[in-house]
Amino acid sequence: MSIRHLTPGEALACLRAGALLIDVRGDHERALGMADGARGIERAALEADPGKSLPDLDAEIVLVCQRGLRSQECALVLEQLGYRNLASVVGGTEAWDVAGLPMQRADIDADFSERYSRHLRLPELGLAGQKHLQAARVLLVGAGGLGSPAAFYLAAAGVGSLRIVDDDVVDLSNLQRQILHTDARIGMPKVESAAMTLSALNPRASIEAVNERIIAANVERILDGVDVVIDGGDNFPVRYLLNDACVKLCKPLVYGAVHRFDGQVSVFDAGRQRGVAPCYRCLFPQPPPPAAAPNCSEAGVLGVLPGVIGMLQATEAIKLVLGIGEPLRGRLLQFDALAMRFRETRLAADPACPVCAPERAFPGYMDDAAFCARS
Repeated sequence: MSIRHLTPGEALACLRAGALLIDVRGDHERALGMADGARGIERAALEADPGKSLPDLDAEIVLVCQRGLRSQECALVLEQLGYRNLASVVGGTEAWDVAGLPMQRADIDADFSERYSRHLRLPELGLAGQKHLQAARVLLVGAGGLGSPAAFYLAAAGVGSLRIVDDDVVDLSNLQRQILHTDARIGMPKVESAAMTLSALNPRASIEAVNERIIAANVERILDGVDVVIDGGDNFPVRYLLNDACVKLCKPLVYGAVHRFDGQVSVFDAGRQRGVAPCYRCLFPQPPPPAAAPNCSEAGVLGVLPGVIGMLQATEAIKLVLGIGEPLRGRLLQFDALAMRFRETRLAADPACPVCAPERAFPGYMDDAAFCARS
């Protein structure tokens, strides 16, 4: 018998008459909604061992997927394996939903489903991953050139809580690269401007604006409760302070820096992987002298460069939250904007590092005065 092609209404009638309705999409797709009464069996598993789920070769089996192609292909495979009463739903689940037929949906609201639909369709992420992002808390130090693109994409991706720390105000010279801010907000605290922008982008995100400078006395309070720390700062005292606190508190640190036309990104995770993953001090044991490392206001920076580096930082933060992919742990990614070239350098943990070496006691935080005396 040839495979029948049914409209969603005809498929529903068959279901009510006793047919088996099988949704052959992946779990991540079915999380967005499936025909009410359907049984979910992913196509690969069904084709590999159909007898496990469908022992009766004469049973009426109606297959449905997203738009109708996979169900048709799966039906052809089952036909070759001896199944004799097969049908495929034309237009798939999309047509079923458009027709207003009964649907079963995961416990998520319509805004969540539509806003993150492209994430929900990724097998590596899906509903479970999106809910994990929703529960995550990310600390973003700096609402400037690096923090702007990182914050935009983290909020858009659905990170549930962003704690943004910066004690500066918006200046006209910032607007060439700090895209969180606008001309109308010149003079406003950057964290307030950032909160306005990000809340308008994604009202589901909780934005905690902390208008403070990070110092030894408050660094642990600011890091309290966060899952990942993004370094979007522009000065060495904060970089070393963040690194040391992340090692002590076992937080992964996503590092980024820009200079003129060059940028670099890495993930320092020595707190959770002592002796294996390096920390920032393993790469730069001591701060350079001020003359060797001028900031953006002194040396200048190509406006789009922080956008590239900040987006890479956001990517690494999302991977760390989800536990997917291969983070830049033990690797320094360097970007040359003029040559449009990336270069990767392997980094090893320093067994003599004063902060992250195994079994070494935490040496304490260095305050700004002590830091400046060393630099």
